[in-house]
Amino acid sequence: MATTNPIQFIQQVRSEVAKVAWPSRREVILTTVMVFVMAALTATFFSLIDVLIKTGLTYILSAFH
Repeated sequence: MATTNPIQFIQQVRSEVAKVAWPSRREVILTTVMVFVMAALTATFFSLIDVLIKTGLTYILSAFH
């Protein structure tokens, strides 16, 4: 592996950062909103499943009591 001095390293880093396709402000806001919506939908889904399992187990266990 070739060694590079700190100046060359910084030049290479700047060159690579210039190649990055940075998202626009609109894209960042849109994807952030999408993440929050999906997190809310997922939380709602698992809450409903939890309630259904609890209700089912309560019904089953009450039959044996």
